[in-house]
Amino acid sequence: MINKNSTKEEVLAAVKQDGRVLMFASEAMRNDREVVMAAVRNWGHGLGYASDELRGDRDVVMAAVKQEWASLAFASDITNLDKEVVLEAVKQNGYALQYTSPAMKDDEDVVMTALTQSWEAVEYASNRIKRNIIQNWLKK
Repeated sequence: MINKNSTKEEVLAAVKQDGRVLMFASEAMRNDREVVMAAVRNWGHGLGYASDELRGDRDVVMAAVKQEWASLAFASDITNLDKEVVLEAVKQNGYALQYTSPAMKDDEDVVMTALTQSWEAVEYASNRIKRNIIQNWLKK
């Protein structure tokens, strides 16, 4: 088991086996891009233990989201404005829409992708999108 005094090599080897051990790593290790990237590739929720800086690193967040859509909840607001990252999450599960920025909740591509996964995710769409869906439905 690693601890706050573990070396980078020890932490890196440990997170490659089980990303959850990132929670026991030192602050310096949780701010080390290589260590965090290895952890989130193994366990997407490891993003929640990464430094604030790395929670805003697009590549780190994308790796986490590819492993587990719900890790989007730990990403910084800046990353949640990245349409490609958000689309990756909502393609896996429409409920990821709840963790996105207002701009993404108002993006028709993002919302419709989310709704193809889970119609119930409509509750997280912007009011404008909800109105459009209702209006289009009433026209039929």
